[in-house]
Amino acid sequence: MIRAARPADTEAILMLWLRSSLLSHAFIAESYWIESLQMVREDFLPKARTWVDCDENDQVCGFISVLNQQFIGALFVEASHYGDGTARRLMAAAKEAYPVLLLEVYQQNHRAVSFYRKENFEITANIRHPGTDLPTYILRWYCPLSE
Repeated sequence: MIRAARPADTEAILMLWLRSSLLSHAFIAESYWIESLQMVREDFLPKARTWVDCDENDQVCGFISVLNQQFIGALFVEASHYGDGTARRLMAAAKEAYPVLLLEVYQQNHRAVSFYRKENFEITANIRHPGTDLPTYILRWYCPLSE
């Protein structure tokens, strides 16, 4: 079930973010993610519009956060829910809310790059992430009816 995130979801979202970041970004030192947790809690999440996908017990199994009405700052899914449609449902919620979406993804995160390409995101730039100096793509999706 997709719904807007609630304050009571914050800890579950943060722990999912941390677990997923460590799992999907093994090419980055764990300390980078652990040190970023406070920023995610205090700066990122309060500024973002976040949706969660919950199981039948209302446990968060995935979330997507959008900043500035277009930038997907996070899309994370519990590993046990990979391939079950959670990511697609979350992306559909963001696409329904916004006619243009942008995101940055590490080029080494092949699973995520493949997912975004299937979701019709197009690579618009190759840059280096300022925090890690690793190569990333900037991707863009737009609703054809909006332009």
